[in-house]
Amino acid sequence: MKYAYTILYVESVFETLEFYKKVFGFSEKFMTPEKDYGELISGETTIAFASFELGNSNFKKGFVKSSISRKPFGIELAFTSENIEIDFKKAISFGAKEFEPIREKPWGQKVGYVTDNNGFIIEICSPIKAQ
Repeated sequence: MKYAYTILYVESVFETLEFYKKVFGFSEKFMTPEKDYGELISGETTIAFASFELGNSNFKKGFVKSSISRKPFGIELAFTSENIEIDFKKAISFGAKEFEPIREKPWGQKVGYVTDNNGFIIEICSPIKAQ
């Protein structure tokens, strides 16, 4: 078995892909003609977004929708950066909201958190150095 996708359900797939392309420099891999599902080229594991409507058709029992006006879910997308301070500021300049400032962890890694245009938590961090 191989971990293949993370799919986040959002209000606008198009706007979300545009956000991630601008903020993190990812490229679009795929988008349905209906613009209700799209994927980014983000490394070995695909980050994908699907519309709330598609989620409603997939999950007959319903689901909790993300919202920028509520506390975020206890889940995050983590992106490593060799230039964390620059990339953190860039994310904010393109509309991400600072959630937690950059701090150095006891093991030497720098980590900061923003929320995206849907309220999902994004960790921007330096790579963990091998000891």
